[in-house]
Amino acid sequence: MKPLLLIDVDGPLNPYAAKAQRRPEGYSTHRMRPTGWTEKESAKPLRVWLNHGHGAELLALADAYELVWATTWKDEANDWIGPHLGLPRLPFIDWPVMHGRAPRGTFWKTQYVLEYAGERPFAWIDDDITAMDHEYVDQRHPARTLLMRVDERIGLVRKDFDALADWAA
Repeated sequence: MKPLLLIDVDGPLNPYAAKAQRRPEGYSTHRMRPTGWTEKESAKPLRVWLNHGHGAELLALADAYELVWATTWKDEANDWIGPHLGLPRLPFIDWPVMHGRAPRGTFWKTQYVLEYAGERPFAWIDDDITAMDHEYVDQRHPARTLLMRVDERIGLVRKDFDALADWAA
């Protein structure tokens, strides 16, 4: 059974923290209104920057991994993000609670990532992974893992895709 590749959207695929006046090179701007983005947040749709080359990079990794959305977008990543990247519909982690309390100073997603993975090996790309998450996963997960923190100002880069391919091999 292939390891899981758990994919966050905001940060790794959408470098939302890049300077607002400068779209990152290689990215295009998309305006979206996912369910959680209401008039309360902003009258304007959400700005999302996507690099269309990331879809091909992720599809190339699909030979070695089972791709899974690990994002607050949940299944809506299949409607709003995947089509722009040329990705098929992917399974997703349906977080039982979002932004809730987390054990021992970990990111709120970490406990649910472990539940979803079961005993399978996994790589996880997210912009909120910390040393506490590494420690928590190392102590509790029986299979090998790769927790990759991606800079939310830059998004995924060539060396990240190479590291994911190397780890799977």
